[in-house]
Amino acid sequence: MIDLMLAKDMNAVADLWAHDGTAEFPFAVGSSPRVLCGREEVRAYLAHYPELMDMKEMAALTVWPTDRTDTVVVEWMATGSTVANSQPYSLDYIVVLTVRDGLIALFRDYWSPLSAAAAAGSLPGLIASLERENT
Repeated sequence: MIDLMLAKDMNAVADLWAHDGTAEFPFAVGSSPRVLCGREEVRAYLAHYPELMDMKEMAALTVWPTDRTDTVVVEWMATGSTVANSQPYSLDYIVVLTVRDGLIALFRDYWSPLSAAAAAGSLPGLIASLERENT
């Protein structure tokens, strides 16, 4: 998956999901989805990622086994630059990953929407959307 993300082959990344696999983003806010159901929703979500973020490296990769043979916890740092303004970014991720028959059944991604919005240059828009939600 990491190699495919770095190659910006989002279709191949989506193909790693089971047909009915899910992606969950518990910390998602604003217009970001909290749950994607199925490979095709994941594919649509990933389609424009290379137009937003130019990921150059996934560093500090650590895989933590769990007491379940089909589930691991993965930590990594993605570095690169934003496409819109060429500003460098460094984002940390923690993912709980469950596989079934060699495909992703569950990808629970604990990323920081504030850090991602700041890296993408869209933090003012995210804050405005949060303020609208709370009024």
